[in-house]
Amino acid sequence: MLDDSLEKTQNVVIGLKQTRRALEKGHVWRVYIAKDADNRLLKPIMEMCQLKHIQLQEVSSMTELGKACGIKVGAAVAAVLEK
Repeated sequence: MLDDSLEKTQNVVIGLKQTRRALEKGHVWRVYIAKDADNRLLKPIMEMCQLKHIQLQEVSSMTELGKACGIKVGAAVAAVLEK
């Protein structure tokens, strides 16, 4: 389930690499993961979120997440950056 924070912000990174880098730098406010994405790929992201106490929100599909991010393909993960 998506809320307004992802669709209304321009401070967003999309994809595993970009989200991981932003998490490592400590610039992330919230992370969105798609339920239909491969859990083996998402596990490190979910663990980093838990360690850093970052909100993690599930989205029903990669297609929905990609659309919310304004891209024409699916996305496994996206992160909203701190302002």
